Amino acid sequence: MKLLFDFLPIILFFATFKFAEGSPQAAADFATRHFGTLVAGGTVTATQAPVMLATVVVIAATLAQVLVLKAMRRKVDVMLWVSLALVVVLGGATIWFQSETFIKWKPSVLYWAMGLALWLTPLLTGRNLLRMLLGEQMQLPDRIWHRLNFSWVAFFGTMGLLNLWVAYTFSTDTWVNFKLFGGIGLVLLFTLAQGVVLSRHLQEPPGPVSNEPGESR
Repeated sequence: MKLLFDFLPIILFFATFKFAEGSPQAAADFATRHFGTLVAGGTVTATQAPVMLATVVVIAATLAQVLVLKAMRRKVDVMLWVSLALVVVLGGATIWFQSETFIKWKPSVLYWAMGLALWLTPLLTGRNLLRMLLGEQMQLPDRIWHRLNFSWVAFFGTMGLLNLWVAYTFSTDTWVNFKLFGGIGLVLLFTLAQGVVLSRHLQEPPGPVSNEPGESR
C-alpha cells in the first residue's frame, strides 16, 4: 500500500497524459478554459496540452500526499518535501512557458538530490545515511554499509543521466512510458538485486544474555 502511495503521482501523470493524448484538441480546449490564466498568452496548444494537464495533476497529487500525511499526523519524508518543491517549481515553469523541458528535468534533479544526500552525509557528519535509515531493520558489517551507500549514489547518478538521455533522444510519449515503467521498474529491480546481495552479509542481532544454571560461562 505504501509503495502505491509513493508512486501515485507518477501513475496519475502517466494516466492523464495518455488520456489527453488521445484527444489533444479537446484537451487543449479544456486546459485553456480551466487553466488558461496559468500559461503565458492564455491559450494552451494541442501539442502541449497532454503534458500540461499531466503536470497539473502531478502537482496536485504530490501536494495531496503531503496534506494526507499531515492530516494523519505522520512524518513527511525530506525527499517528499524536495519532490514537492521541484514539481511546483519545474512543473510551474512547464505550465507557464508550455515547455515540457522543465518537467522532464524533474526526475533527474530528484535522483541527483537523493544521490548527493547519500554522498555528502558521511563526508559532513561521518555517519552513513542508509545505516541511519535502515540500521534498525538489518545488521550489516561496516564495509557493507559503505558499499551499499556508494552503490545507491552511483545508481541515482546513473538514473538521472538515463532520464535525460531518454528525454532528449526520444519523443515525449516514450519519455512518459519510461518515467512510469522504466524508472519504477529499474528502481524495483535494483532494490531486489541489493536484497539478494545483502542477504549473504546479514548478521544476527545479539541475543539476550542467559543466566540459566549450568550454562557454560
